[in-house]
Amino acid sequence: MKDCDLKKNKFNAISLFSGCGGLDIGASNAGFDISFANEVDPSAVETLKINTPDYHIDNRSIVEISAESIFNSTGLKDIDLLLGGPPCQAFSVFGKRKGVKDRRGMMTFEFLRLTKELEPKVFLMENVRGLLSMPFASKNDNENCDKTFQEKGSLLKLLIEEFHDIGYSVDLYVTNSANYGSPQIRERIFLIGNRYGVKSDFLKPTHSNRSEDNLLPFKTLGDAIGKNFVDSDTSCMNFSKRKLHYLSMIPAGGNWRSLPVEIQKESMGKAWYLKGGRSAYWRKLSMDFPSPTVVTMPNHAGTSMCHPDELRAITVGEAAAIQEFPRDYKFFGSTTEKMRQIGNAVPVGLAKVAASSAFNLLTTINSGNYESSRQPFFNEQHLRPHVRTRSFYRKGIVFDGHSPYKTTLVDSDQMDLFIDAS
Repeated sequence: MKDCDLKKNKFNAISLFSGCGGLDIGASNAGFDISFANEVDPSAVETLKINTPDYHIDNRSIVEISAESIFNSTGLKDIDLLLGGPPCQAFSVFGKRKGVKDRRGMMTFEFLRLTKELEPKVFLMENVRGLLSMPFASKNDNENCDKTFQEKGSLLKLLIEEFHDIGYSVDLYVTNSANYGSPQIRERIFLIGNRYGVKSDFLKPTHSNRSEDNLLPFKTLGDAIGKNFVDSDTSCMNFSKRKLHYLSMIPAGGNWRSLPVEIQKESMGKAWYLKGGRSAYWRKLSMDFPSPTVVTMPNHAGTSMCHPDELRAITVGEAAAIQEFPRDYKFFGSTTEKMRQIGNAVPVGLAKVAASSAFNLLTTINSGNYESSRQPFFNEQHLRPHVRTRSFYRKGIVFDGHSPYKTTLVDSDQMDLFIDAS
Protein backbone atom coordinates (compact mmCIF):
# COMPACT_ATOMS: atom_id res chain seq x y z
CA MET A 1 0.00 0.00 0.00
CA LYS A 2 1.37 3.38 -0.97
CA ASP A 3 2.33 5.82 1.76
CA CYS A 4 1.50 9.50 1.48
CA ASP A 5 3.16 12.73 2.45
CA LEU A 6 2.19 13.17 6.09
CA LYS A 7 4.02 16.46 6.58
CA LYS A 8 0.92 18.61 6.29
CA ASN A 9 -0.83 20.93 8.72
CA LYS A 10 -4.24 20.91 7.03
CA PHE A 11 -6.35 17.87 6.32
CA ASN A 12 -8.57 17.33 3.31
CA ALA A 13 -11.77 15.28 3.29
CA ILE A 14 -14.06 13.58 0.82
CA SER A 15 -17.75 13.24 1.71
CA LEU A 16 -20.00 10.38 0.61
CA PHE A 17 -23.75 10.03 1.27
CA SER A 18 -23.63 13.70 2.18
CA GLY A 19 -27.37 14.30 2.58
CA CYS A 20 -28.04 17.95 3.36
CA GLY A 21 -24.62 18.36 4.95
CA GLY A 22 -24.91 17.80 8.71
CA LEU A 23 -21.83 15.58 8.96
CA ASP A 24 -19.95 17.83 6.55
CA ILE A 25 -20.60 20.98 8.58
CA GLY A 26 -19.30 19.22 11.69
CA ALA A 27 -16.18 18.09 9.83
CA SER A 28 -15.58 21.58 8.46
CA ASN A 29 -15.99 23.02 11.96
CA ALA A 30 -13.42 20.48 13.16
CA GLY A 31 -10.87 21.82 10.67
CA PHE A 32 -11.29 19.66 7.55
CA ASP A 33 -11.29 21.06 4.03
CA ILE A 34 -14.03 19.23 2.10
CA SER A 35 -13.79 19.51 -1.67
CA PHE A 36 -16.03 16.68 -2.90
CA ALA A 37 -19.49 15.50 -1.93
CA ASN A 38 -21.65 12.72 -3.31
CA GLU A 39 -25.43 12.72 -2.89
CA VAL A 40 -28.26 11.39 -5.07
CA ASP A 41 -31.36 12.93 -3.48
CA PRO A 42 -32.24 15.88 -5.77
CA SER A 43 -33.48 18.22 -3.03
CA ALA A 44 -30.46 17.49 -0.82
CA VAL A 45 -28.16 18.12 -3.79
CA GLU A 46 -29.74 21.55 -4.26
CA THR A 47 -29.36 22.25 -0.53
CA LEU A 48 -25.64 21.46 -0.80
CA LYS A 49 -25.29 23.69 -3.87
CA ILE A 50 -26.92 26.61 -2.05
CA ASN A 51 -24.82 26.30 1.11
CA THR A 52 -21.50 24.90 -0.17
CA PRO A 53 -20.88 26.48 -3.60
CA ASP A 54 -17.17 25.58 -3.45
CA TYR A 55 -17.86 21.84 -3.30
CA HIS A 56 -17.61 19.59 -6.31
CA ILE A 57 -20.96 17.84 -5.97
CA ASP A 58 -21.41 14.54 -7.78
CA ASN A 59 -25.07 13.47 -7.87
CA ARG A 60 -24.55 10.08 -9.47
CA SER A 61 -25.32 6.83 -7.69
CA ILE A 62 -22.47 5.77 -5.44
CA VAL A 63 -22.03 2.62 -7.54
CA GLU A 64 -20.94 4.85 -10.44
CA ILE A 65 -18.34 6.71 -8.38
CA SER A 66 -14.72 5.60 -8.60
CA ALA A 67 -11.50 6.74 -6.98
CA GLU A 68 -10.31 7.94 -10.37
CA SER A 69 -13.33 10.21 -10.82
CA ILE A 70 -12.82 11.68 -7.33
CA PHE A 71 -9.12 12.34 -7.88
CA ASN A 72 -9.81 13.86 -11.30
CA SER A 73 -12.55 16.18 -10.06
CA THR A 74 -10.65 17.41 -6.98
CA GLY A 75 -7.05 17.41 -8.15
CA LEU A 76 -6.07 15.59 -4.96
CA LYS A 77 -3.39 12.93 -5.01
CA ASP A 78 -4.14 11.45 -1.61
CA ILE A 79 -7.03 11.56 0.87
CA ASP A 80 -6.73 12.37 4.57
CA LEU A 81 -10.31 11.60 5.60
CA LEU A 82 -13.14 9.74 3.89
CA LEU A 83 -16.40 10.37 5.70
CA GLY A 84 -20.03 9.49 5.21
CA GLY A 85 -23.21 8.04 6.61
CA PRO A 86 -24.48 5.27 4.32
CA PRO A 87 -28.31 5.15 4.25
CA CYS A 88 -29.42 3.73 7.57
CA GLN A 89 -33.03 2.80 6.82
CA ALA A 90 -32.17 -0.83 6.20
CA PHE A 91 -30.57 -1.12 9.63
CA SER A 92 -32.85 1.04 11.73
CA VAL A 93 -34.84 -0.70 14.45
CA PHE A 94 -37.80 1.34 13.18
CA GLY A 95 -37.49 0.02 9.64
CA LYS A 96 -38.24 -3.35 8.10
CA ARG A 97 -34.63 -4.44 8.68
CA LYS A 98 -34.21 -6.05 5.26
CA GLY A 99 -30.49 -5.50 5.59
CA VAL A 100 -28.34 -6.28 2.57
CA LYS A 101 -31.35 -7.63 0.69
CA ASP A 102 -32.51 -4.02 0.56
CA ARG A 103 -30.51 -2.13 -2.07
CA ARG A 104 -29.85 0.60 0.48
CA GLY A 105 -28.32 -2.00 2.76
CA MET A 106 -25.50 -2.52 0.28
CA MET A 107 -24.36 1.08 0.61
CA THR A 108 -22.09 0.32 3.57
CA PHE A 109 -20.13 -2.00 1.28
CA GLU A 110 -19.91 0.76 -1.34
CA PHE A 111 -18.29 2.89 1.37
CA LEU A 112 -15.88 0.00 1.99
CA ARG A 113 -15.18 -0.29 -1.75
CA LEU A 114 -14.23 3.37 -2.05
CA THR A 115 -12.11 3.10 1.09
CA LYS A 116 -10.17 0.37 -0.66
CA GLU A 117 -9.84 2.37 -3.88
CA LEU A 118 -9.03 5.76 -2.34
CA GLU A 119 -6.78 4.49 0.47
CA PRO A 120 -7.56 7.39 2.83
CA LYS A 121 -5.38 7.68 5.90
CA VAL A 122 -8.53 7.71 8.06
CA PHE A 123 -12.20 7.04 7.48
CA LEU A 124 -15.21 8.09 9.54
CA MET A 125 -18.46 6.21 8.99
CA GLU A 126 -21.68 7.13 10.83
CA ASN A 127 -24.75 4.95 11.23
CA VAL A 128 -27.64 4.05 13.50
CA ARG A 129 -27.40 1.75 16.50
CA GLY A 130 -29.34 -0.94 14.62
CA LEU A 131 -26.21 -1.76 12.64
CA LEU A 132 -24.79 -3.36 15.78
CA SER A 133 -27.34 -6.17 15.75
CA MET A 134 -28.14 -6.47 12.05
CA PRO A 135 -27.69 -9.97 10.57
CA PHE A 136 -26.08 -10.26 7.16
CA ALA A 137 -28.85 -12.52 5.90
CA SER A 138 -32.50 -12.88 6.83
CA LYS A 139 -33.73 -16.05 8.51
CA ASN A 140 -36.12 -16.34 5.57
CA ASP A 141 -33.22 -16.77 3.17
CA ASN A 142 -32.46 -20.06 1.47
CA GLU A 143 -32.00 -22.93 3.93
CA ASN A 144 -28.59 -23.54 2.39
CA CYS A 145 -27.45 -20.11 3.58
CA ASP A 146 -24.58 -20.15 6.06
CA LYS A 147 -26.33 -19.90 9.44
CA THR A 148 -23.60 -17.67 10.84
CA PHE A 149 -24.76 -14.99 8.39
CA GLN A 150 -28.17 -15.07 10.07
CA GLU A 151 -26.82 -14.32 13.53
CA LYS A 152 -27.31 -10.91 15.11
CA GLY A 153 -24.36 -8.64 14.42
CA SER A 154 -23.06 -10.73 11.54
CA LEU A 155 -23.29 -7.84 9.07
CA LEU A 156 -21.04 -5.60 11.19
CA LYS A 157 -18.68 -8.51 11.81
CA LEU A 158 -18.32 -9.10 8.09
CA LEU A 159 -17.82 -5.39 7.44
CA ILE A 160 -15.03 -5.18 10.03
CA GLU A 161 -13.36 -8.30 8.63
CA GLU A 162 -13.33 -6.75 5.18
CA PHE A 163 -11.88 -3.50 6.53
CA HIS A 164 -9.16 -5.61 8.14
CA ASP A 165 -8.54 -7.35 4.81
CA ILE A 166 -7.69 -4.01 3.19
CA GLY A 167 -5.43 -3.01 6.07
CA TYR A 168 -7.63 -0.84 8.28
CA SER A 169 -7.92 -1.01 12.05
CA VAL A 170 -11.32 0.10 13.33
CA ASP A 171 -12.59 1.72 16.51
CA LEU A 172 -16.36 1.75 16.96
CA TYR A 173 -18.03 4.25 19.29
CA VAL A 174 -21.65 4.22 20.42
CA THR A 175 -22.82 7.45 21.95
CA ASN A 176 -25.63 10.00 22.23
CA SER A 177 -25.77 13.56 20.94
CA ALA A 178 -27.10 14.83 24.29
CA ASN A 179 -23.75 13.91 25.86
CA TYR A 180 -22.08 16.66 23.84
CA GLY A 181 -24.42 19.60 24.27
CA SER A 182 -26.97 18.80 21.61
CA PRO A 183 -30.56 19.65 22.69
CA GLN A 184 -31.64 16.23 21.44
CA ILE A 185 -31.59 12.57 22.45
CA ARG A 186 -30.11 10.79 19.44
CA GLU A 187 -28.08 7.57 19.56
CA ARG A 188 -25.47 7.08 16.86
CA ILE A 189 -22.47 4.89 16.13
CA PHE A 190 -19.22 6.03 14.53
CA LEU A 191 -16.58 3.81 12.97
CA ILE A 192 -13.15 5.44 12.84
CA GLY A 193 -10.61 3.46 10.86
CA ASN A 194 -7.00 4.02 9.88
CA ARG A 195 -4.30 2.14 7.99
CA TYR A 196 -1.48 2.86 10.45
CA GLY A 197 -2.61 0.60 13.29
CA VAL A 198 -3.14 3.54 15.66
CA LYS A 199 -5.82 3.56 18.36
CA SER A 200 -8.17 6.53 18.06
CA ASP A 201 -9.63 8.32 21.05
CA PHE A 202 -13.22 9.63 20.87
CA LEU A 203 -13.81 12.85 22.75
CA LYS A 204 -15.29 12.34 26.22
CA PRO A 205 -18.85 13.54 27.01
CA THR A 206 -19.15 17.15 28.12
CA HIS A 207 -22.78 17.12 29.35
CA SER A 208 -24.83 14.92 31.65
CA ASN A 209 -27.98 14.79 33.80
CA ARG A 210 -26.14 12.93 36.58
CA SER A 211 -24.59 15.02 39.34
CA GLU A 212 -21.82 12.48 39.93
CA ASP A 213 -20.48 13.09 36.41
CA ASN A 214 -19.64 16.69 37.31
CA LEU A 215 -20.40 17.87 33.78
CA LEU A 216 -22.51 20.60 32.27
CA PRO A 217 -26.27 19.90 32.34
CA PHE A 218 -27.98 18.58 29.23
CA LYS A 219 -29.21 21.21 26.80
CA THR A 220 -33.00 21.30 26.49
CA LEU A 221 -35.53 21.95 23.77
CA GLY A 222 -36.05 25.34 25.40
CA ASP A 223 -32.37 26.14 24.84
CA ALA A 224 -32.87 25.48 21.12
CA ILE A 225 -36.31 26.94 20.32
CA GLY A 226 -37.47 28.63 23.51
CA LYS A 227 -37.51 32.28 24.47
CA ASN A 228 -36.10 34.70 21.86
CA PHE A 229 -35.92 31.99 19.18
CA VAL A 230 -36.34 33.46 15.69
CA ASP A 231 -37.67 30.84 13.28
CA SER A 232 -35.79 30.83 9.97
CA ASP A 233 -38.38 28.65 8.19
CA THR A 234 -41.92 28.43 9.57
CA SER A 235 -43.13 25.86 7.05
CA CYS A 236 -44.70 22.93 8.84
CA MET A 237 -45.99 19.40 8.17
CA ASN A 238 -48.96 19.84 10.45
CA PHE A 239 -51.25 17.27 12.01
CA SER A 240 -54.68 16.43 10.66
CA LYS A 241 -57.75 17.86 12.37
CA ARG A 242 -58.34 14.48 14.07
CA LYS A 243 -54.79 14.33 15.41
CA LEU A 244 -54.96 17.90 16.66
CA HIS A 245 -58.12 16.98 18.56
CA TYR A 246 -56.32 14.34 20.61
CA LEU A 247 -53.10 16.32 20.96
CA SER A 248 -55.10 19.21 22.43
CA MET A 249 -55.74 17.00 25.47
CA ILE A 250 -52.04 16.22 26.04
CA PRO A 251 -49.94 18.35 28.44
CA ALA A 252 -46.45 19.47 27.48
CA GLY A 253 -44.12 16.51 28.02
CA GLY A 254 -46.97 14.00 27.85
CA ASN A 255 -48.04 11.33 25.42
CA TRP A 256 -50.92 8.87 24.88
CA ARG A 257 -50.77 7.72 28.50
CA SER A 258 -51.89 11.19 29.55
CA LEU A 259 -55.33 10.46 28.07
CA PRO A 260 -58.18 8.61 29.83
CA VAL A 261 -58.08 4.91 28.93
CA GLU A 262 -61.20 5.03 26.78
CA ILE A 263 -59.81 7.91 24.73
CA GLN A 264 -56.48 6.09 24.46
CA LYS A 265 -58.29 3.15 22.87
CA GLU A 266 -60.40 5.39 20.66
CA SER A 267 -57.45 7.39 19.37
CA MET A 268 -54.93 4.58 18.92
CA GLY A 269 -57.10 1.76 17.61
CA LYS A 270 -55.23 -1.53 17.27
CA ALA A 271 -51.96 0.15 18.28
CA TRP A 272 -53.28 0.40 21.84
CA TYR A 273 -52.99 -3.39 22.20
CA LEU A 274 -49.40 -3.64 21.00
CA LYS A 275 -46.53 -4.32 23.36
CA GLY A 276 -43.87 -1.73 24.08
CA GLY A 277 -43.96 1.80 25.40
CA ARG A 278 -44.94 3.56 22.16
CA SER A 279 -43.77 6.72 23.89
CA ALA A 280 -43.87 8.77 20.66
CA TYR A 281 -47.62 8.19 20.18
CA TRP A 282 -49.53 11.47 20.68
CA ARG A 283 -46.31 12.96 21.99
CA LYS A 284 -46.12 16.62 22.96
CA LEU A 285 -42.63 17.97 23.52
CA SER A 286 -41.37 19.74 26.63
CA MET A 287 -39.13 22.79 26.82
CA ASP A 288 -37.64 21.38 30.04
CA PHE A 289 -35.96 18.34 28.48
CA PRO A 290 -33.79 17.52 25.47
CA SER A 291 -35.89 16.91 22.39
CA PRO A 292 -36.47 13.31 21.37
CA THR A 293 -34.84 12.30 18.09
CA VAL A 294 -35.93 14.56 15.24
CA VAL A 295 -37.85 12.44 12.74
CA THR A 296 -38.64 12.88 9.06
CA MET A 297 -42.40 12.73 9.68
CA PRO A 298 -43.12 14.78 12.83
CA ASN A 299 -46.84 14.90 12.05
CA HIS A 300 -47.46 11.15 12.28
CA ALA A 301 -49.42 9.95 15.30
CA GLY A 302 -46.78 7.36 16.20
CA THR A 303 -43.79 9.71 15.78
CA SER A 304 -45.49 12.88 16.95
CA MET A 305 -43.39 15.96 17.57
CA CYS A 306 -45.99 18.46 18.74
CA HIS A 307 -44.80 21.86 19.90
CA PRO A 308 -45.05 22.25 23.70
CA ASP A 309 -46.91 25.56 23.68
CA GLU A 310 -48.62 25.69 20.30
CA LEU A 311 -50.99 23.08 18.88
CA ARG A 312 -48.94 22.15 15.80
CA ALA A 313 -45.99 20.07 14.69
CA ILE A 314 -42.53 21.60 14.91
CA THR A 315 -41.50 23.70 11.93
CA VAL A 316 -38.63 23.20 9.50
CA GLY A 317 -36.71 25.99 11.24
CA GLU A 318 -37.26 24.46 14.67
CA ALA A 319 -36.17 21.01 13.50
CA ALA A 320 -33.05 22.53 11.96
CA ALA A 321 -32.26 24.35 15.21
CA ILE A 322 -32.64 21.13 17.22
CA GLN A 323 -30.24 19.48 14.77
CA GLU A 324 -27.87 22.44 15.34
CA PHE A 325 -27.71 23.66 11.75
CA PRO A 326 -26.49 27.26 11.39
CA ARG A 327 -29.34 29.77 11.51
CA ASP A 328 -28.58 30.97 7.97
CA TYR A 329 -28.52 27.45 6.48
CA LYS A 330 -31.04 27.14 3.64
CA PHE A 331 -32.95 23.96 2.79
CA PHE A 332 -34.27 23.37 -0.71
CA GLY A 333 -37.52 21.65 -1.62
CA SER A 334 -41.04 21.14 -0.35
CA THR A 335 -41.73 21.08 3.36
CA THR A 336 -41.78 17.27 3.23
CA GLU A 337 -38.42 17.20 1.42
CA LYS A 338 -36.88 19.64 3.87
CA MET A 339 -38.04 17.63 6.89
CA ARG A 340 -36.70 14.44 5.33
CA GLN A 341 -33.28 16.02 4.87
CA ILE A 342 -33.18 17.39 8.40
CA GLY A 343 -34.52 14.23 10.05
CA ASN A 344 -31.91 12.08 8.29
CA ALA A 345 -28.99 14.38 9.17
CA VAL A 346 -26.33 13.94 11.82
CA PRO A 347 -26.59 16.57 14.59
CA VAL A 348 -23.98 19.15 13.66
CA GLY A 349 -22.44 19.31 17.15
CA LEU A 350 -22.07 15.54 17.39
CA ALA A 351 -20.62 15.49 13.86
CA LYS A 352 -17.96 17.97 14.98
CA VAL A 353 -17.10 15.78 17.98
CA ALA A 354 -16.67 12.70 15.79
CA ALA A 355 -14.69 14.60 13.16
CA SER A 356 -12.49 16.18 15.84
CA SER A 357 -11.66 12.68 17.05
CA ALA A 358 -10.63 11.79 13.50
CA PHE A 359 -8.66 15.07 13.23
CA ASN A 360 -6.76 14.25 16.41
CA LEU A 361 -5.98 10.80 15.06
CA LEU A 362 -4.62 12.29 11.85
CA THR A 363 -2.53 14.74 13.86
CA THR A 364 -1.01 11.82 15.77
CA ILE A 365 -0.30 9.98 12.54
CA ASN A 366 1.16 13.15 11.03
CA SER A 367 3.55 13.52 13.98
CA GLY A 368 4.92 10.03 13.55
CA ASN A 369 4.90 9.67 17.34
CA TYR A 370 2.66 6.67 17.87
CA GLU A 371 2.62 2.97 18.63
CA SER A 372 1.40 0.86 15.77
CA SER A 373 -0.36 -2.48 15.94
CA ARG A 374 1.16 -5.11 13.71
CA GLN A 375 -2.24 -6.54 12.84
CA PRO A 376 -5.49 -4.65 12.18
CA PHE A 377 -7.58 -4.44 15.35
CA PHE A 378 -11.18 -3.76 16.33
CA ASN A 379 -12.33 -2.00 19.48
CA GLU A 380 -15.86 -1.14 20.59
CA GLN A 381 -16.63 1.50 23.20
CA HIS A 382 -19.98 2.67 24.56
CA LEU A 383 -20.08 6.26 25.79
CA ARG A 384 -23.39 6.34 27.63
CA PRO A 385 -25.50 5.88 24.47
CA HIS A 386 -28.82 5.14 26.16
CA VAL A 387 -29.94 8.24 28.01
CA ARG A 388 -33.10 8.63 30.08
CA THR A 389 -34.16 12.17 30.86
CA ARG A 390 -37.84 11.87 31.73
CA SER A 391 -40.00 9.76 33.98
CA PHE A 392 -40.06 6.10 33.04
CA TYR A 393 -41.89 2.99 34.11
CA ARG A 394 -40.15 -0.18 35.26
CA LYS A 395 -41.60 -3.23 37.00
CA GLY A 396 -44.64 -1.46 38.35
CA ILE A 397 -42.80 1.63 39.57
CA VAL A 398 -42.52 5.06 37.98
CA PHE A 399 -39.15 6.78 38.32
CA ASP A 400 -39.18 10.55 38.08
CA GLY A 401 -36.39 11.97 35.94
CA HIS A 402 -37.65 15.54 35.84
CA SER A 403 -34.74 17.01 37.74
CA PRO A 404 -31.51 17.06 35.70
CA TYR A 405 -29.58 15.71 38.68
CA LYS A 406 -31.97 13.58 40.67
CA THR A 407 -34.07 10.50 40.02
CA THR A 408 -36.73 9.78 42.64
CA LEU A 409 -39.55 7.35 43.16
CA VAL A 410 -43.01 8.52 42.24
CA ASP A 411 -46.31 7.06 43.35
CA SER A 412 -47.20 4.45 40.72
CA ASP A 413 -50.66 5.92 40.24
CA GLN A 414 -48.92 8.66 38.24
CA MET A 415 -48.01 6.09 35.61
CA ASP A 416 -50.43 7.63 33.12
CA LEU A 417 -48.19 10.68 32.87
CA PHE A 418 -44.86 8.97 32.25
CA ILE A 419 -42.86 9.37 29.11
CA ASP A 420 -39.44 8.03 28.17
CA ALA A 421 -37.76 10.51 25.88
CA SER A 422 -35.07 8.07 24.84
